[in-house]
Amino acid sequence: MTDTTSTPRLIAETVASLPSSAAERFGSNIAARYRSEGEWRELTYAEAGKAIEELALGLVDLGIAPGDRVGLLANTRVEWVLASYAISAAGAVVVPIYPTNSPNECKWVLGDSGARGVICEDEGQRAKLDKVRDELPDLEYVIGIEPGGGDITLDELRSRGAQRNPSQLAERQENVGSGDAYTIVYTSGTTGPPKGVVLTHANAMSVCRVVEELAFVQPDDATYLYLPLAHVFALTVQLATFDVGTTIVFTGGDTKKILEEIIETKPTYLPSVPRIFEKLYAAAMKMQDGASDDDKQRFREAVKLGVEVRSRRQRGEDVPEEMAKAFEQADGQLFKRVRDLFGGQVRQAVTGAAPIAPEILEFFYAAGIPVLEGWGMTETTAIGTVSTLDEFKFGTVGKAVPGVEIRIAQEDGEILMRGPNLFREYWRNPEATAETIVDGWLHTGDVGELDDEGYLTITGRKKDIIITAGGKNLTPSNLENDLKQSRFISQAVMYGDRKPYPVALVTLDPEEIVPWAKEQGLPEDLGELAEQEQVQEMVQKELDRANSNYAQVEQVKKFAILDHDLSIETGELTPTLKVKRNVVYDRYADLFESMY
Repeated sequence: MTDTTSTPRLIAETVASLPSSAAERFGSNIAARYRSEGEWRELTYAEAGKAIEELALGLVDLGIAPGDRVGLLANTRVEWVLASYAISAAGAVVVPIYPTNSPNECKWVLGDSGARGVICEDEGQRAKLDKVRDELPDLEYVIGIEPGGGDITLDELRSRGAQRNPSQLAERQENVGSGDAYTIVYTSGTTGPPKGVVLTHANAMSVCRVVEELAFVQPDDATYLYLPLAHVFALTVQLATFDVGTTIVFTGGDTKKILEEIIETKPTYLPSVPRIFEKLYAAAMKMQDGASDDDKQRFREAVKLGVEVRSRRQRGEDVPEEMAKAFEQADGQLFKRVRDLFGGQVRQAVTGAAPIAPEILEFFYAAGIPVLEGWGMTETTAIGTVSTLDEFKFGTVGKAVPGVEIRIAQEDGEILMRGPNLFREYWRNPEATAETIVDGWLHTGDVGELDDEGYLTITGRKKDIIITAGGKNLTPSNLENDLKQSRFISQAVMYGDRKPYPVALVTLDPEEIVPWAKEQGLPEDLGELAEQEQVQEMVQKELDRANSNYAQVEQVKKFAILDHDLSIETGELTPTLKVKRNVVYDRYADLFESMY
């Protein structure tokens, strides 16, 4: 573990006082860049601090009391962050809700948390609440970010707050303790109804302390944020930026324009889930489709060379002249084009929330885009281990962050964690809390290995491990990730518990397969394509490639192609694009069984 004797001094002790402290310290710094009416606009920390103060006072004026829960139902946008900090500054508790949630899912979160108010994005989100509002007796206030989103608008709330004495807010902030609830984040849940994870102000500020200690976010960074703020990963990003005084560049809201916006805004720091890197890697591999075997070999050698040269330079070692010359040539011909896809300024990217193949990480590292893998959970305030520019090892999720301890349970290999980042409790669920935290150690449910240097490798989830009829334990995510390296494959789900051999359900990536099908003179409908012999042969070829990395008993013997892609809307993916394995298993049980 890292020595913590020289722990950095945070600018605030609680999230309640963080925005006012940031406004005072970083006043003229740009806190946010965001799209409005087709143009990029900026908000300074002083302006953000004023907006947060007046919104918080507006909540006080409305009748929100300390400890009250207030929901936030909106996409990632600057108003989400301002509203979230305002809820905290008023001494209340933030309850994020995924904007993709159904009316019943919104009802569960608001009802289980006992929320008295909710800040709702627009008419579309409010329509979901209207369907269930009669079943939410505690819900008194609906505030709209946009006109039609609530009984009053966010602007009207701010106007009410501007009439009140700011001293009322200071008193509330002073009364917020580090052990008080900051937020209740409902796990997106791959099984069962979501549980409310209570994270305290101390939990939140422990993330800021880690970020400062590792110098993970630099003072002049610009962070492009497209991740859903209802997810704890994105939530910690906005905490860290306010603590350091850097800029968040908010997505314009169109997921199809994420890469275009990254090129346009030139961020230096990019937190992301693996899918964006997988798709860019697939695009790079697409350029190799028509290449000769010699060209493909040169490409592999260029990546190997890039990793070697950048690793040497990171360690401060000399690079032989001949090696440096070959690297500069590869950089000009290949790697610079990759960096330009990220705007040309990315200092580092971070990936989490799901596994990513080491080959992808090596490719981007060679190209000068270090994608650093980390690991954490909602229950650990999104942190646990992380790779840094100075300390990383491909195929691992890095080392324990400062102040956090990791150990492996001897009996089953489960990863256990202890530290100031561990959640306080599951909301109104003491039984589940007691099962998860035992003697101060969080039982994560993940299985892994620690090497002699302290690097952690995640080998799977306890509940996901497949045990074949022959007694072989299989970790499905490994082969699934290998299959997803194909640009044509969007998702792959292995199946085979208590079966003689594993099989897989595969979905096609519409953005890649449809243009290819058009070139081949094939139907452009996914359902029809799934049945085409040429497509079946292509998927078989990709499966053969993936299978070659595994022992015979671990190889997928048969596959089926689904007639549509998995999605959040159908309930088959979480909002961070992780497969809800139990849902897929149940929904397509007949299809899986037909392969035996």
